[in-house]
Parts: sequence; C-alpha cells; structure tokens
Amino acid sequence: MGVFAIVLIGWIFSVCLHEFGHAWVAERGGDYTVREKGYLSMNPVHYADPLMSFILPIVFMALGGIGLPGGAVWINRSLLRSREWNTYVSLAGPLMNLILAIICAVLLKLVLIPHFIDNPATYAVAFLLQLQICSVLLNLIPIPPLDGFQAIEPYIPSEVDQHLRPVRQYGMFVLFIVLWYVPAANHALWGTVDWVMSLLGINGDLAWGGFQAFRQFLHF
Repeated sequence: MGVFAIVLIGWIFSVCLHEFGHAWVAERGGDYTVREKGYLSMNPVHYADPLMSFILPIVFMALGGIGLPGGAVWINRSLLRSREWNTYVSLAGPLMNLILAIICAVLLKLVLIPHFIDNPATYAVAFLLQLQICSVLLNLIPIPPLDGFQAIEPYIPSEVDQHLRPVRQYGMFVLFIVLWYVPAANHALWGTVDWVMSLLGINGDLAWGGFQAFRQFLHF
C-alpha cells in the first residue's frame, strides 16, 4: 500500500507539472487565456480527465509499467507569437517529466539507496523514475496527439497536415497496439529506459520491485 500511495500521488503531481509546463510557456508565448482557465496552478481538477488521467494510466502502469501521458490543457495556439513558441509549448511538458526524473534519481542516489535500500519508498521512487523516463520517451514520439508531433506540426505543409487530421484520434491507440504486439518496438522502448536509468546510476531492479509491489496492491 505504501508503494501504491507514493506512486499514485507522485504520478498525479507529475501530470499536473507536465500540463503546468505547457501552460506556463504558452502564457509567455502569447496565450493569455491559460490564466483565465486556471491552468497556472497545480490543482489537478484543472488538468485531469477521470479516464485519461487516472483510470487508464493506473491500468497501464499495472499491466506494463508504462507511463501513459494523462492530462490536457487547451492552448489557443493562434495567440502564440511564432511557430517557435508553438514548439516550445509542446516540449515544455516532457521537459517537466525530465526534471522530475532527475529529482527522483538524485533522491535515490543521495538519500534512499544509501540509507533506506530495502524500503517501500525506495522501490516507489525508483518506479516513479521509470515512469517519468517512459513518459518523456513516449511524449517525444512524433505521432498525433503526442507532444513530439505537436512540436513539429507548425513546420508540416498544410496539405499534409490536412490528410493527417482524420486519423489523429487513433494515434495513441495505434502506438500502444504496436508496443504491445511488436516485440522490436517493445524492446526498443524498454532498452532505452534501461539505458537512461543506467546513465543516472540507478539499478533497474529497484524499479522492477516497485512495479511488482504496485501490481500486487491492485491484485494484477
């Protein structure tokens, strides 16, 4: 239960911070409406959708340890001052997840691993680190509606963009079908996650322990 509680609270916080990053950069880029919509806060009510922010992310965490992007802010991109600002806004969310991943890694290396190696908090934070890394990688894939696609969308020729509009709503579904049923894609994702964790000096077995404890609490 301790692992589940820490991971759940940490994930909700990360969703809020991700969306806050989008909104904060958007305001500086010219979209004054984000303040009126309440996006410049850390209140999950302003960002969260019950299905996409909580239910599906928890299911995907339990099934495969995948950090499913799960919030939304509605940016008025017509108010942004340039294509570059559009790109900055799109990349600001994954940047927040990257910062959280670094914070988790520092906390693990300096505090939890040296002093609390066999502790639920250590396993939970290691699993949260894995989720943040996974979220960054998934968000940067250039398919709609992910941030990676929105970052390059202003530079896509309008006629190509028009052809993509009818299929945008299926992008996330197709991505997870590929990850689930195409071994090469699954291995590429988790191989990259493991590589990043090793760069940060964190043993992936700790994240695996947190993942297993999270699953057991949900009886998966």
